[in-house]
Amino acid sequence: MHSNIRTLSLVLLLQVIFLQTALTQHLPHSTPEKEGVDSKGILDFVKAARTSKTEFHSFMLLRHGKVIADGWWNPYAPELRHTLYSCSKSFTATAIGFAINEGKIKLDSKIISFFPDQTPATISDNLAQLTVRDALIMSDGQDPEPSYVSADTNWVKSFLAAPIVHKPGTKFLYNSLGTYMLSAIIQKVTGQTLLQYLTPRLFKPLGIKNIDWETDLKGINTGGWGLRVKTEDMAKFAQLFLQKGKWKGKQILPLGWAEEASSVKIIQHPDMSEAERAGSDWEQGYAYQMWRSKNNAYRGDGAFGQYMIVMPDQDAVIAITAETSDMQGEIDLVWKYLLPAMQAGNLPENKVAVAELKKTLKELALAPNPNSINRLAAEFDGKSYTLVNNLSKIKNIAFKFSGNGICQVSLTDDTANYSLSFGSGKWVSSSTNKPGPSLTARAKEIRTMLVPAKVAGSYSWIDDHRLALTLRYIESPHTEKFICEFMGDSITVKQTNTVEGGKETIYTGKRAL
Repeated sequence: MHSNIRTLSLVLLLQVIFLQTALTQHLPHSTPEKEGVDSKGILDFVKAARTSKTEFHSFMLLRHGKVIADGWWNPYAPELRHTLYSCSKSFTATAIGFAINEGKIKLDSKIISFFPDQTPATISDNLAQLTVRDALIMSDGQDPEPSYVSADTNWVKSFLAAPIVHKPGTKFLYNSLGTYMLSAIIQKVTGQTLLQYLTPRLFKPLGIKNIDWETDLKGINTGGWGLRVKTEDMAKFAQLFLQKGKWKGKQILPLGWAEEASSVKIIQHPDMSEAERAGSDWEQGYAYQMWRSKNNAYRGDGAFGQYMIVMPDQDAVIAITAETSDMQGEIDLVWKYLLPAMQAGNLPENKVAVAELKKTLKELALAPNPNSINRLAAEFDGKSYTLVNNLSKIKNIAFKFSGNGICQVSLTDDTANYSLSFGSGKWVSSSTNKPGPSLTARAKEIRTMLVPAKVAGSYSWIDDHRLALTLRYIESPHTEKFICEFMGDSITVKQTNTVEGGKETIYTGKRAL
């Protein structure tokens, strides 16, 4: 009896271990030359990244289904998720593919048919004709696109009320709320959020977990943005499409969907000359929430440089997270260095380049603030400053310096106190409930899943009276910087973030008694 119980317990334990392993599938690895890629080309790509306008956070390169190079620039790391912005759209379109295959919707289903109680009093001919396919290919016909910032708490109603000035299906115009409508349709026909619906169909089979997705105030996933996954998860999604929807021998996506969803459906600017079109990765045509690219590639594409690039001709995939204002320059590095490094068949190992590449990838890092010493720092230790009224509603800032090179900064607003850690000459990781910079920060939505946010901080003294603080939100592309100037009993704080470029917010205050 006891023996049977022990045997049963062992079986159950093995099943649990097997299940956990299945849920944390990692992509197989190989070496560049074994998969026909010159290590020097990858090394040149990484070196070029250092001097480009793009701040790279991570990349993962696959050839023939195997990871041949990957790297994370410290303080970014493999286990961290990253805000995808509009790469989220490609996942939303995939949910539509599943729903079509299950007979829940059709490509030519009319958008208004799902929301008869949300339509405006007068339904225009264009609105009546708007279909799921039109939303998938960014040809909703609204010009300009409706803004999630100006939308009220009912985004569906706001979208349907926006004028449709072009016949749907005839003109490309980027429309993130149109993608949100696809998410709302999924929830309407399935009774599940987009994230819930995709989990058993896409995320679990690929071993993708610990993900989240922002929602509107009604609990509908935002669809056009707001998904956070790891770099490897992005690579898995791209690899699934490269394999035409198959994963480990099983057809995960509906048969033919990968090919259908990635082929050209509409041209962005039909009147543009071929010469002009040839130079831009945004003029190669648009598919179902994916962009066609140069070199017969296609991609999921997110603001500030998030990429999932599929290269069928090379049997390759690359996932990139970054922050940049030059997205064309970022993707050009792929075409300049990685594309020509890929050859047919195996290549002889370049031991020198392989060793240098491994060393370089291991040492990738974004420089912290330089180590510095301020002989007057003790004057500001433990001091608190009351700030004058400001739009950010920050009422107080306080500083605490420890002997191990850590500066603890406390910010207090109307609702909470936020404690932030910064290291001298190093990154110090912590977490905070302080809202971070975001392109969609002004949208009326639920962001509770984003806190506590993982951050990394570093500080340095510019001179005896000016303190520089850098705060990275390391599961997003963005960074905040503060310059704190101490003048007797007064303080001036100049704050910037990378979403708003050089826009400066200035706070002033007096030392608290």
